[in-house]
Amino acid sequence: MSETVTAKAAKAAHYSFFEGVERNFDKAATHTRFEKGILEQIKACNSVLRMKFPVRIGDKIEVVEAYRVQHSHHKLPCKGGIRYSMDVNQDEVMALAALMTYKCAIVNVPFGGAKGGIRINPKNYTPFELEKITRRYASELVKKNFIGPGIDVPAPDYGTGAREMSWIADTYASLRPGEIDALGCVTGKPVSQGGVRGRTEATGLGVFYGVRELCNTADDMKKLGLPTGVEGKKVIVQGLGNVGYHAAKFFYEAGSLIVGLAEYEGGIYNENGLDLEAVVAHRKATGSILNFPGATNINNSLETLEQPCDILIPAALENVINASNADRIQARIIGEGANGPLTPEADEILLAKGVIIVPDMYLNAGGVTVSYFEWLKNLSHVRFGRMDKRFSENQNNAILNSVEALTGKKVTDIERRQLLHGPDEVDLVYSGLEDTMIGSYHEIREAMLKHNMTDMRTAAFIVAIDKVGVAYEELGIFP
Repeated sequence: MSETVTAKAAKAAHYSFFEGVERNFDKAATHTRFEKGILEQIKACNSVLRMKFPVRIGDKIEVVEAYRVQHSHHKLPCKGGIRYSMDVNQDEVMALAALMTYKCAIVNVPFGGAKGGIRINPKNYTPFELEKITRRYASELVKKNFIGPGIDVPAPDYGTGAREMSWIADTYASLRPGEIDALGCVTGKPVSQGGVRGRTEATGLGVFYGVRELCNTADDMKKLGLPTGVEGKKVIVQGLGNVGYHAAKFFYEAGSLIVGLAEYEGGIYNENGLDLEAVVAHRKATGSILNFPGATNINNSLETLEQPCDILIPAALENVINASNADRIQARIIGEGANGPLTPEADEILLAKGVIIVPDMYLNAGGVTVSYFEWLKNLSHVRFGRMDKRFSENQNNAILNSVEALTGKKVTDIERRQLLHGPDEVDLVYSGLEDTMIGSYHEIREAMLKHNMTDMRTAAFIVAIDKVGVAYEELGIFP
């Protein structure tokens, strides 16, 4: 018995995220028509750049370890975020790059998958030191031809944001003088630096749209014994970072009950619902979500995920739901806001319990979808809505005036503003994201029905493999 426990512990300690992705790929590949060679090409990481470079930090020179992985070149440019974390390693970056390939295919964004990472704790550096590290990393990518609007387009990820992306864009432009599309070398930039409105909340909003579409599908809710819609459903969110906060915000605004929140310091739970903004204000004031009035403290953050709810949104790090705790999860729906929050073993346990798992490679694709919109904006050099906003408002005004003249009735001032409103950039971004998430959900659902399966992750992989495989066949690179 002790040897079995030891073996399991060793296996868990050496869990490979990339192998987990490959395992899911192989499971789905048996349902596709492609020969082994094409499947091996789709699965393989095409280019892996591992680098070490010196940066002066204070009075010392520090050697920084960093990565950039381009998983697939079936479409260019490659696309994927850059994370700053002490947990960054080659296996993780390869796995995330692979997921980006499949993610882009699922939501019909014409990119190959990529990912980057720098092995640092950003909290240990001043903004000036972070800028030096970021700019040096960007210059290394330029030297190796691993960045460019038609080559590889990074974006924010864990530990990075708009500030770091603006540093990368500026570094690239300085090393490529005269390149008219230089701003398209990276997305997630500040709006003033070529970013797009709506990018900050895009991933969390995409999580909401995806789960909402599941909840609006009567046949799927019937299987779970739940009513349609998200209103009134109890939701637990792990992580109050950019993704988790915005996902919770949109669920809250749609009438869901946020009954649990988990952060690294612990979790809180109230079956009657939590006021999200009050919790955020409490955390800013005290440094912790714990001891929020009316909520029960949960000192072990992971135990928050095991509390009663309808929908669970793990939006923090990988592997938080695994073989050791999956059987204690009470949620009927799990929406993967983070990358890889469930291990393959957890999938098997939860699927056997009848839980619907909405996979990361679809559900958190809101970020890359809106990044695609930003990239298009940078290449077109025009803000979305600039050409047609006034035209739409003038046309709406003419129609409304005609209707009022014909009926002899007047609308209220509030109704008039709503009816006349022409689309701003953020309206178009939200609309494009909503359409993407709804359409992609039903593509995955059709694959599930076609193959008579309940595993949405495998169905999502099937959809992705089919699209990437067709792209490789059409490229004609298999003589």
